[in-house]
Amino acid sequence: MSLFLNEHNKIQNMANHKSSEKRIRQDESLRMSNKYHAKTTRNALKTLRSTSDKAAAQELLPKVASMLDKLAKKNIIHSKKAANLKSQLAKQVNNL
Repeated sequence: MSLFLNEHNKIQNMANHKSSEKRIRQDESLRMSNKYHAKTTRNALKTLRSTSDKAAAQELLPKVASMLDKLAKKNIIHSKKAANLKSQLAKQVNNL
């Protein structure tokens, strides 16, 4: 596989096979999907952490925990990191 600069001066792969061209397209779409889900979860974490109302926080906690579990299942984040985050969030919500 060789590299070249495109019109935006970004390095891109110049695939030698149809299958590698398809793989490059698949990798890019998966990367964008992973990036979207990770960013959405980080925003939900920030929202939950900044909430001072206990009822709202208790309502939001299961949704955020589910998002973290999905990221861990897809190996976007490590499963132990997801567990640590859920534990910290539960502790914070209980202390409100």
